[in-house]
Amino acid sequence: MAPRMSTKEVQKPRDKHFTTILLAAQEEFATHGLKGARMQAIADRAGLPKANVHYYFKNKVSLYLAVLDNIIATWDDFFNDVSVDDDPAIALDTFIRAKVRLSFENPAASRLFANEILQGAPYLSDYMSEVLRPWVNNRANVFHEWMNAGKMIATDPVLLIFMIWATTQHYADFQAQVLGILGRKEYDDDLISQVSDFTSQTILRGCGLEPPNTDATGN
Repeated sequence: MAPRMSTKEVQKPRDKHFTTILLAAQEEFATHGLKGARMQAIADRAGLPKANVHYYFKNKVSLYLAVLDNIIATWDDFFNDVSVDDDPAIALDTFIRAKVRLSFENPAASRLFANEILQGAPYLSDYMSEVLRPWVNNRANVFHEWMNAGKMIATDPVLLIFMIWATTQHYADFQAQVLGILGRKEYDDDLISQVSDFTSQTILRGCGLEPPNTDATGN
């Protein structure tokens, strides 16, 4: 049975080499999967001796778990400190735009996470129940407080979070499809801005919120 990531896995020291190894491992795992990835290849990508990788991570699985944790923590960071006192339109707009940019700029992270989920989340099952579910429920409580305060219309906050995850990560997970249909070779800042505006405006208006920084035409 595969070891699973729990709350203990997130308590890791962070420094320059640690971060470099995580990013290199993310690319290796996204390209070759857990089974196909090699510690030597990760060390080569990081530009470090293999011994340095093993100094931080005893084996490939522990490194894989750390990569998954780093991905989730990065995504959640933009919505961690939002409270009932914040403007829901500004908070959601900021969260959506951050997630869109991460999908465009770091698609490997989204693909790696999606692959783990498609495999039945063998390494994330405990983490989702111990860490991610409480995080979602906590954030959902903020939405409920906004609704009770009349700041936004009543909706299902958990499904809203799912929608934000799905719509923003689509551009990473299905990059080839998006570029092929749009007739583009790669993503650029103009497309990031266009997708961010459309996604934020569509979701916020569906919640009865007026998107911030819109002109009189609604653009």
